[in-house]
Amino acid sequence: MDRLAPLSEEPIDEEDAKKASRKDRSWRNWLKIQLQFPLFFPKKSGIKILLAVMGCPLSPVSALPRSPLDVESQGQYIIQQYCAATGCKKMEGRVKSVYAAGKVRMTMVEDAGPLTAQRGCFVMWQMSPDMWLVELVVAGQKVVAGSDGKLAWRHTPWLGVHAAKGGSRPLRRSLQGLDPITVAAVFSPAQFIGEKKMEEEDCFVLKLAADHSVLADRSDSTAETIKHVMFAYFSQRSGFLVYLEDSQLTRIQSPGAQPTYWETTIRSRMEDYRNVEGVMIAHSGHSSVSLTRFGDGVKVNLLVTRMEEVWTIDDVVFNVPGLSVDCFIPPEEVRLTFTDDLLCRSSSNR
Repeated sequence: MDRLAPLSEEPIDEEDAKKASRKDRSWRNWLKIQLQFPLFFPKKSGIKILLAVMGCPLSPVSALPRSPLDVESQGQYIIQQYCAATGCKKMEGRVKSVYAAGKVRMTMVEDAGPLTAQRGCFVMWQMSPDMWLVELVVAGQKVVAGSDGKLAWRHTPWLGVHAAKGGSRPLRRSLQGLDPITVAAVFSPAQFIGEKKMEEEDCFVLKLAADHSVLADRSDSTAETIKHVMFAYFSQRSGFLVYLEDSQLTRIQSPGAQPTYWETTIRSRMEDYRNVEGVMIAHSGHSSVSLTRFGDGVKVNLLVTRMEEVWTIDDVVFNVPGLSVDCFIPPEEVRLTFTDDLLCRSSSNR
């Protein structure tokens, strides 16, 4: 069985890829297409680029098991204040699952201004930070992504199923104020780096970065993830998470070619916190994305593509009837590939 291409948060040449056979969707062919494809994309593929980059991005790291908060740590104190402000401690032991539904508006942005906005909606189910499933439909195109707690995957109608490298991680959309328990779990070990004013809001800043071993698991001989770091801005006034920024840098090089670097930066503002069964949930927000390509192999020294997303949450439900771990089983192709990888690693370690 051919190896599935890894889940990517960078764009690829969808038009060429659609013509390729399943066998040609290997990592090497995927890489070759990406290196040849210019960063300024034709308008007809814009919606696919929007969904590839903003549809289902993941957190830099997995959520760690909750441990007692050390109030002597500034970072832990900020998380403690966040838990108090959102009331998420009320969910612990009481809430087993979460369902959310909302609307999105995605836009490619050029120097002359935004292009036509693409509208859509999404639904999300979650049983733990690393066990989730999301369906997103925008302009008639549907993306499905999920995680069973061990691996993450994504399915698109133009490229089929893709497995993520480096194990399971929380969905970034959950961290955008939608799931306070996941936010607390993910940022509990984060480093406090100071204070900063964000859009007239005085904030405490926490930094979370994937370490070298985690980055190595997401890299191979042709693509190296150099960094993935996330900054969370908590309001000093309300205690809420009001701003989120993460940046991922990847070095891509095929044999005989110059290296190319891709940096994806997503900045999100969370607003409209409302009470849902005693828990404060952000019900709207805005994300801006800059996708930068640079390196010796790029004709222009720096190429940048910009995108925007506006979202609103229509419904949040805790303890979804009938939802079980069986609802998060990955597609068969992903499960078989994951099993093959485990066997290969086991053989190589003997």
